[in-house]
Amino acid sequence: MIFSPQKDVAIKQYSLQESSSLGNTVFDIVEAKGEFIRRKSNFLVPHRKDFYFFCLVRNGSSRHWVDFVPYTLQPNMFYFSSPQQVQVKEKTEPMTGIMLSFTEEYLQLEGNQVLRKLPIIQNPDNAHELALAPAHMQFLEELLGKMLVEFNTEHSWRNTMLQSYVNVLLIYLSRLYIDQSQTVQRSPDRGLLKKFSAFIDSHYSTLHQVADYADLLNLTPGHLNDRIKQQSGKTAIEHIHERLVLEAKRRLLHTDLSAKEIAWQLGFEDDAYFHRFFKRLTGETPATFRTTIREMYH
Repeated sequence: MIFSPQKDVAIKQYSLQESSSLGNTVFDIVEAKGEFIRRKSNFLVPHRKDFYFFCLVRNGSSRHWVDFVPYTLQPNMFYFSSPQQVQVKEKTEPMTGIMLSFTEEYLQLEGNQVLRKLPIIQNPDNAHELALAPAHMQFLEELLGKMLVEFNTEHSWRNTMLQSYVNVLLIYLSRLYIDQSQTVQRSPDRGLLKKFSAFIDSHYSTLHQVADYADLLNLTPGHLNDRIKQQSGKTAIEHIHERLVLEAKRRLLHTDLSAKEIAWQLGFEDDAYFHRFFKRLTGETPATFRTTIREMYH
């Protein structure tokens, strides 16, 4: 079995401060030089990070899962993940490369808000890796190398220089993302969809109706639904339900909570309704899904 279901009421979450070797709380960059590090606290244990994580891999073969997708590290690849995704480390091996991490707080700093709109941050494909041609690898090696040097010195305007480097990095990665993406739409009018999705991520356990989100966005439910369907091809309620199902699946796989407890955590007052809701959207009962997915993960 590649994971250890949690008996606690919540999947363990690690902050950047806990993950950083220096205890940094907002921004961190470090070079991996082939040291073998296995943190027993999260090896084979489902967990979340509260920060964005980016990793340029020179060499390595570790294996991990992001939600329900397995990844084996390969040389000359770029890996990334977003806050709150459930991850499991299945196999850890020595790695060489450069790892960059920053929190939502970093994106809220003056001048950084625009970064939130970039594809590599929005991640509409829910992707986690980019293949790098030799020219891409060289560019990223040089850029991240400069960031690493700047981070570890005390030059004047150090933070401003780092912010500039991060801007270049995320724009460059976003171009690669679009080139390798299967579903990124070129339409410039997706702002409402992004706001709507962000609200769902923040309120999925308490707000289940389109009208709830329409109130937050100062729109009528009908207008919100029409615009969301225009921008995504799916109705507003489909987005809400997909987010609820994703979180339910995460907890069915990664915790030993009963379906009734999960239903309560996700804002369903009636666990029988949650049972019908889950089966209608997935074709399986919560119990059947848990059994099937855990058999697959053995």
